[in-house]
Parts: sequence; C-alpha cells; structure tokens
Amino acid sequence: MVFKHQYIPATIDDKKTVLKELRIKSIEELYSDIPLKIRLNKLLELPEPLVEADLKRCIEDLMSGNVTHKDIPVFLGSGVWLHYVPSVVKALTFLPEFQTSYTPYQSEVSQGILQALFEYQSVICEITGMDVANASMYDWASALGEAALMAGRVTRREEFLIPRIVHPERRATLETYIYNVMSVREIPYVREMGIIDINALENMVSKKTAGVYLENPNYLGVMEFDVAEIGRIVHDNDALFVVGVDPTSLGVLAPPGDYGADIVIGEGQPLGIDPSFGGPLIGLFACREDKTLIRNMPGRLVGMTEDADGNRSYTITLQTREQHIRRERATSNICSNEALCAVQVAIYLACVGPSGLAQLGETCMANAKYVMQRINEIEGFKAPLFESPHFKEFTVNSQESVEEIHKRLLNKGVHGGKIVKNEFPELGETSLYCVTEIHSIEDMDKLVEALNEISCKNG
Repeated sequence: MVFKHQYIPATIDDKKTVLKELRIKSIEELYSDIPLKIRLNKLLELPEPLVEADLKRCIEDLMSGNVTHKDIPVFLGSGVWLHYVPSVVKALTFLPEFQTSYTPYQSEVSQGILQALFEYQSVICEITGMDVANASMYDWASALGEAALMAGRVTRREEFLIPRIVHPERRATLETYIYNVMSVREIPYVREMGIIDINALENMVSKKTAGVYLENPNYLGVMEFDVAEIGRIVHDNDALFVVGVDPTSLGVLAPPGDYGADIVIGEGQPLGIDPSFGGPLIGLFACREDKTLIRNMPGRLVGMTEDADGNRSYTITLQTREQHIRRERATSNICSNEALCAVQVAIYLACVGPSGLAQLGETCMANAKYVMQRINEIEGFKAPLFESPHFKEFTVNSQESVEEIHKRLLNKGVHGGKIVKNEFPELGETSLYCVTEIHSIEDMDKLVEALNEISCKNG
C-alpha cells in the first residue's frame, strides 16, 4: 500500500475546538484583514494528488530551472550573504549525533550537543569582545527586537533609538516586538557620509532612552567612525549601547566590546551557512558581564559545571528566563533556538581561526574596493554614493532606472544588487551591491563589463 499523506488530518471536532479557543466563529475570520484585491475569488484548479515518489520527481523537474550563483555571478547581500563554506563544516555538522540532539532539554543525556553549544558561545564572545553569549536567536531581526525589550526591562524606560540607515525588515520586526511597550525614534545620518549624525544623537538621547542601536558596518555597507564617542553619549545618559554587526567584519574591525557595547547582536549566517533561498539564519546575542544584563538575556545559556563525581559537565543554566519553565518570569518567547546552525558556526570559526577571519575581511574589502573603483569609471554610475569606507556592501547610483538596469544585467547573465530606492527615496536610483571572497576576478569583471555595455547603449 502507498500512503499519499504523511500527516494526521484535523477532524471537524478539532477545528471546532480551535475556533472556540480563538474565539472566532469561522475560519474566514482568520483572513478578514487580507485586502480583497489580492484574494482569490475562485477555487484553485489543482491537479489530482500524486503519490510521494511522483510528487518528488515533479518538484525536482520544477527546481531544475533554478539559476544559482554557481551558474551566474550574484551580487546580492542585504542580510543574507554568499560566502564559501569549507567542506569540513558540513561534514561535521551533519553527523547524526548533532542532527538528532537538536533540543537538549535533558542535560544529562545531551552532553555532546551542550558542549558544542558552549563552544559556540565561547567563540561568539571571543570575536565580539563580550563576556556572555546565548545559544541562540532566530535571526538578526529577532535579536534586535529582543535587545530592545531587554534594554527596556533593565532601564525601566520606554524609548529606543535606531539609525535611519537600518534594514527595513529588521526595523519592522523591532516595531512588532515592542508594539505598545516601547517607542522607536530615528537618528538621522550625515548625507555625504552615510554615518550617524552624532550631533543629532546627542540632542535626542535623554533620561527617557532605554537604549541606542548602532550598526557597524551599517545596512548600506558604511563603516562608522566615532563608535567610542557614540558609546560615551549613550552611557552618559545611563542608557544601554546596543551594537549590530556582520561578524565577517570582525576580523578587520575592532570588536564592539572594545568600544563600550553593552549588548551585541548580529547575523551568524555568513559564518558557514549557505543562503539556501533565504535561510536558515541564526541570530547572535551577547552582553558584557553584568548580573542584571545576564539575568535579562533572552534565549538559552549553556554553562559548564561539575557533576556529583567532579567530572566536567554542561547544563542549560538560569532556566527561569525561559518560557517553557516559568512563563510568568520569562524574559522572552524564544523557547527553541537554531542549535544546529550554532554548531555549524562554531565549526566554521574553529576552522578559519583568527587569521582566517582577518583574511576573509581583508579579501571582502579589497574586492569591494576594486568593484567600486571600476564602476565609478563608467559614465552614468557612481559607486559608492557615500564618501566613507565600506566593508563588503556598497551603494551604486545610476542615471537610469535601477529596475531597467537590473533586467538588463539578468539578460547578460549577471544578478545585480538589491534595489533600495524605495527604502531610501532621498538616494534616488540606487541599488545595494555585495562583493565577498566568493567572487572571482572574472565574476567582478563580468559585472563591470555588463554595466559598461548598458551605459554605452543608453548613451
């Protein structure tokens, strides 16, 4: 017998129970907020159901048309980046011992995965310059939301300051997290430089401010100058200094712990995790050594201790912070984590080491500089838009429509950057490009040549 379904269907009684618990009368009420213009007014004409083997073949046929960075050079970044993942990382990460020990609720039988997560926390502390890290958050966006809530709990204040130049999806997640709890105020940037306007920050931060958020490098790839001065301004007002980082930059930039960060967050995906169509991701979260901060951290903490016989052992510590233990005392709704991704990050950092991380950062900066210089030589293009040092991402401004340029690049076998003109209309026709160590000189030259041909055609 061939089973067509590998799940247990819900019965009518189950649906009635769910509707009653949700206090709604019908399933239609669940999508009442969806605009009518995007709803389907008729039933989908779907084919007959397939057995699993046939369905798998069908999906594989559909996927065969996908084009990846292995087929054409891709210059997308914006929160999910292309980096090389050493083969040893995947080989070790996908050992059955790690894959089957995802949720270590019972510490006494999960020593292996707990030790791996402890090592993950250790390397995150090492590269960020912080004292305590959790294991882990869902992604950078959720880490930002949790950091703001944590700042509010610690300071008992209700205002959080963020830069104007920040990932729009990160900001949207933040606003969702702190809705009706805290308010968000936007710090303007220096137009020519793309960095935080320190004078504006000094006028905005006050005794009402719970925390100030800084990204270095920021969403548009710009590296901030006066990070220590920003930290001083924040601390003079007894607020918390929250810093967001792309961890691949920490081989060339000073760790946030060196310039006074209280909380460090970021995205661990570039540390050994393939993009995979946008996920999985893993949010980094660390803080300095302060009992109040540690007690208010979201997520899980793995600690090292001794068992009854004096042997080294590992355990999940400070469980009162967790929703699944004491809801009334929970600091977060993060009840699971990205454990397998954390193992992957730990293995990657162990493989590359400090010198490898530095070499990675230097290569990214050198490649980005090369592409910026070449694009800037093309008539009708300016790269970067800001007069500041950039890490691996940078803006490209054009005289023509960026949507049209993107289409023409695709026709020439190049995937351009992310269009950001709608996010930052004051920048005009602008896209955000990303160049990493994975891009060869041939890839970079292909992009430049394609843009040059587009410019000549427009001329």
